[in-house]
Amino acid sequence: MLLPPVAFAGLALMFFLGMQREDPDQLPTALAGKPAPAVVVTPLGDLPAFSDETLSDGEVKLVNFWASWCAPCRIEHPNLMQLAEAEGLSIYGVNYKDKPDAALGFLAELGDPYRAIGADESGRMGLNWGLYGVPETFVIDGEGRVVTRFAGPITERVLESTIRPALARAAGQ
Repeated sequence: MLLPPVAFAGLALMFFLGMQREDPDQLPTALAGKPAPAVVVTPLGDLPAFSDETLSDGEVKLVNFWASWCAPCRIEHPNLMQLAEAEGLSIYGVNYKDKPDAALGFLAELGDPYRAIGADESGRMGLNWGLYGVPETFVIDGEGRVVTRFAGPITERVLESTIRPALARAAGQ
């Protein structure tokens, strides 16, 4: 007899707590406020690579997981180009489970917003970072801690509502 009211109360509590999140549609990350997981990438062509030390170099940055086969990655790419070129933001790319030639072709066609890049051919780095899919972007502070994560393409709306505020927090503003 007590099971239905207890179950209902538990579900109601979960619903209430879920509604308290900043953006109830956004998937949460357990990495917020913690050091970024290890960078485990292989070189992508002759493009510059990055490492764990890169993430704690004192500079606010983005780590963007992407793939040439990912249609939403094409949608967000112009916004990444703008952040890198016009605003000088350092963006580090992780090419996720992709063919190297296809990834290099994608960058040749659309431009390369990445200061450095690596390939995650096996998906190990994505697994360690809690990746749900691509595209997915992490804001990293100068000490190498994850400030926030955004799953999905960075559209103009997302840039203004999520990424820019997280960049300001990462910079201590």
